[in-house]
Amino acid sequence: MSFHERLTRETAAARESFLAIPLVANAPRTGGTRALYLAFLGEAYHHVKHTFPLLALAASRTTDERYQAALLEYMEEERGHEKWILDDIRAMGGDAEAVRTGQPGQACRVMVGFTYYAIEHVSPYAMLGSVHVLEGMSVLLADQLAATLAKTFGSAGGAGFSYLTSHGSLDQEHVAFFRALVDGIEDTAVQDIIIDHSRMFYRLYGDIFRELGARAELSYAA
Repeated sequence: MSFHERLTRETAAARESFLAIPLVANAPRTGGTRALYLAFLGEAYHHVKHTFPLLALAASRTTDERYQAALLEYMEEERGHEKWILDDIRAMGGDAEAVRTGQPGQACRVMVGFTYYAIEHVSPYAMLGSVHVLEGMSVLLADQLAATLAKTFGSAGGAGFSYLTSHGSLDQEHVAFFRALVDGIEDTAVQDIIIDHSRMFYRLYGDIFRELGARAELSYAA
């Protein structure tokens, strides 16, 4: 069994728990309101803007040259993606400047803060848990969500969905790159760190969607 197969198997329960979150389960099929989509983009901006510095931090903390080279490649690929999100917010009629200068919700703050902590104080390989969850779930869900929302909002030419479409099926190369990277990791202690942190990130990333869902319920009640 390859390590990627082990990683997928041993995080299956955490993945299913994430996919069972009502917002995650329903939105790709039924869509949602423009306000909810803008709220999602706002949270995405506030964690995506940390991707490059987190990758750089992990690269600075590892002596594994193969891993470091992979992180540098990830950095080049991920640079500036948060700007796409601001463009999507503008295209959907949102206030991109307010998002840029504002603060994320508590769940997003916790996830980002934990990522810095894990890289600094546990292992630079903890970053691979974040990559596994965020990229894997984007590939699984983003294209369907973008198509459903574009139909709901009548978006001409897909305006407002560049972040989702770029992190959907177009990100398949990243998944293949990730698989090759982790399958080259033979140290079982490092493998255990990646598995443990993948489980953590399923929970922490899921909390962002739980928080968004709770906000949506409050707005409907009002």
